[in-house]
Formats: sequence, structure tokens, C-alpha cells
Amino acid sequence: MNKRFLLQSTLALALGAGFQTGALAQDKPLKIGVTAGPHAQIFEQVKKVAEKDGLKLQIVEFSDYVQPNAALASGDLDANSYQHKPYLDAQVKDRGYKLVSAGYTVNFPIGLYSKKVKKLEDLKEGAKFGIPNDPTNGGRVLLVLQDKGLIKLKEGAGLKATPLDVASNPKKLKFVELDAAQLARSLDDLDAAAVNTNFALSAGLNPAKDAIAQESAKSPYVNLIAVREADKDKPWVAKLVKAYQSEEIRQYIQTEFKGAVLPGF
Repeated sequence: MNKRFLLQSTLALALGAGFQTGALAQDKPLKIGVTAGPHAQIFEQVKKVAEKDGLKLQIVEFSDYVQPNAALASGDLDANSYQHKPYLDAQVKDRGYKLVSAGYTVNFPIGLYSKKVKKLEDLKEGAKFGIPNDPTNGGRVLLVLQDKGLIKLKEGAGLKATPLDVASNPKKLKFVELDAAQLARSLDDLDAAAVNTNFALSAGLNPAKDAIAQESAKSPYVNLIAVREADKDKPWVAKLVKAYQSEEIRQYIQTEFKGAVLPGF
């Protein structure tokens, strides 16, 4: 009888500890990686909406585009929200990350800025033009410049075009490749530069007023929420996407950013 009682007591304690551990795991906030600026601002609002559905979030800010995916892949984050699909696809291919898109978020039409000229056509021959040094955003800018008639790319260059793919460059633009986060701060040293909207806003630039040209809103660069492949079907992922894609967040984006950031869902 004593042995039986001891076994029952031990089992009860083990089960109790298991239930307690599960409860604690549910109470632990999900860590969401974002870049500073609009992504962080929007997710602070998403956090409020998610909490109504019992989902607790902790927002973790990053200052570059590289670390959020590394942190997600290593398990330091549960999800991130800062990148578009071409960038995620390139990271998965180049770094072997097992990351996937869980749902779309916003679109940031990239802007071209200058402290030297008011129009693209006013750029002088040999002008220094800053572009992001990551393959997808660099190619994105070159496509914008092609769309604006400043350059022509080799046939088939596509989304990953680099300066080496420029077939025609009448103004002999000199492309200066820098980290995307540095471009806004480098405008004094450049004749013009392409700056991602989140970094432009963080630097005090107003895309609607300060950009001398902008990317078309119809582009493949809608941003997304990324999660680990192993987590994509978990209930919290669906709840997170639902919170972001709510009407409340749509209204917030439209009111707060006045066209500089567009809902992509």
C-alpha cells in the first residue's frame, strides 16, 4: 500500500509540474523581431489587438536587415516582420534558413532622395547614386531607375540585378553600394540615393514630400511576417497574422502614415 501511495503521489507531482510548465509556456510572450521605424510602430498596435485574442507579444527592435532572420532561425525570436518575399527567398537560399512567410503585412514603395537636385533628370553625368548593398533591394532600385528611364538592364536581369547588369547608363551614374540603414545618413556625400521607407522615416524624411521619385505601388515587394517552417501551422501563427491583418491595423496604417506605407493585405 505504501509503495502504491508513493507511486500515485509521485505521478501526481509530475503531472502537476507538467501542467504548470505548460501554463508558464503559454504565459511567456512571443518575441517578434522588427526594424526600427514603421515596422516597430505598427507592431506596437498589433500587440494590443493580439492581446484581445489572448496572444502576448514582446517586440524586439533591430537596426539592420541581417540579424532578424539570424535570430529567428536560431530560435531567439518566434517571428519577425520587416522584409519582403524576394529578400526572404534570397536569405533562405544563401544561408539555408528554414523560414517561411506566414502572411502579408505592408508595402513600402521605395523612394529616391537627393539634397543636390529636385528632379532625377537634373542629375549630372557621373553622379554618385547610393543603392542598398543587399542583392534584392539593390536589384529593386535598379528596376526603379530603369522604370524612370535613367538606365537599361540586360535582358533577364530580373529582381536580383546588380550594377554589373546595367547595359545602358547614359548619365554614367556611379553606383555606391551601402548598407540600407546607412543610405539616408549618407545623402550629404552622394548626389542621390534610394532609401527604404522605414529608414527614410526614421531619418526624418517624408516620402510624400521629400522623395524626388518613388517606386510604383504595384510591385512584388509587399512585406511579410516570417516564422520558422516548423511553426507555420501552430495556432499562434494564425492568431498573429489575424491580428496584423485586422481592420483596426489597416485603419491605423492609413491614418498614421498617410500613403507613405500601404496595407499589403
